[in-house]
Amino acid sequence: MGEIEREVVINMYRDHVSSGFAKLSELMQVPLQVKSNGPYVYDETGERYLDCGGYGVFLLGHSHPRIIERIKQQLDKDSLTNKLLINPEIGKAAKALVEITPESLDYVLFLNSGTEAVEAGLKIARLNNRSTIISTKQGFHGKTLGALSATGRKEFQEPFKPLLPNVYHVTYGSLEDLEATLKNHQANAVVILEPIQAEGGVNIPPQGYLLGVRELCDKYEALLIIDEIQTGLGRLGDWWGINQEGVIPDMLLTGKILSGGIMPVSAVLANKKTFEQLNKNPLLHTSTYSGNALAMVAVQETISVIQEEGLILKAKIIGERFQKIFEEVLEENKVVLTDIRGRGLLWGFEFKDSGLSGRFMMGLLKKKIIVSNSLNSNKVVRITPPAILEDEQIVYIENSIKEVVNQIANTRVRI
Repeated sequence: MGEIEREVVINMYRDHVSSGFAKLSELMQVPLQVKSNGPYVYDETGERYLDCGGYGVFLLGHSHPRIIERIKQQLDKDSLTNKLLINPEIGKAAKALVEITPESLDYVLFLNSGTEAVEAGLKIARLNNRSTIISTKQGFHGKTLGALSATGRKEFQEPFKPLLPNVYHVTYGSLEDLEATLKNHQANAVVILEPIQAEGGVNIPPQGYLLGVRELCDKYEALLIIDEIQTGLGRLGDWWGINQEGVIPDMLLTGKILSGGIMPVSAVLANKKTFEQLNKNPLLHTSTYSGNALAMVAVQETISVIQEEGLILKAKIIGERFQKIFEEVLEENKVVLTDIRGRGLLWGFEFKDSGLSGRFMMGLLKKKIIVSNSLNSNKVVRITPPAILEDEQIVYIENSIKEVVNQIANTRVRI
């Protein structure tokens, strides 16, 4: 595909998709993505880019051959069931997912996206007479109406008000703030939060916070939803972010990595008591494409690949290596950097202003490395590489980050 065809695509975006996105893409000279494989994506000229972005989806890289082959096999047999007959692949996928989650989370509701999982979780809470939602400032749970109500950023909320009533945002990491709010809504609240706030800027709570949240929810008879849509399934060097403190929520949300980055899929896992009303009436929350056979075999194969290729341990080891390098980068460039923080393969580079974070993203793009902005923090750039990286690729990422940050810092000093 040549340059003129890129212009045609930009024009189609401008005329039929989003004129704003087309303008931004032209300004940033963003290439087309026409192919992907392993840790790389390829543009219209054949140039390859190391993908350390994708909003946390591609822990297994792109187009993992085992998952692709499993989906192709299923496509030849059956893709979308008619919903009246039983889909055996849903049962297999649910069992596989339950086996890697904390005990008692025995029931699974499959959906298509992270924000749908949040919506379903909030609806299940309503079925349990919890109509007050307590979420966290800077938290991100999606942009559909209910999920947006729980998302902690006013810029996304204001154009769509009024949102859901009885929603309170507390300070992330503060048990005191949470308890003060729970006291006023005893036995009527559901608490939803992330083990690490990803879109919020990779905010890591103090040790013991998640366990303290669980204890407060028990004390005030609140349901606890843990949103692991971006942090779960190995991203942090463990199956789940809550495993570090041994927390068991009433509901656990997952997505992104769940299909190996190939099919849209998400899930709500719940304990028997919390899920009871959906057991009694499974038609209370349904979706035509949820649990489709293609997504279900992708879920099964993804879990197998993560286990058999040791990707959780790889994520942990690479993350520990990055931590040492990133500590050096921070120490040497405090003129532009406020902090670098993360765990496993989720890292946030916080700059002193959004202009510097933009320069960092563009600098890495010139070196053919793709990273992600943070939707709830424009000063933080996130690096979420796959766990399949080889040593040569890790070294290239480390050296490129050092070089780009140093260039930004040196320019800042001269100014």
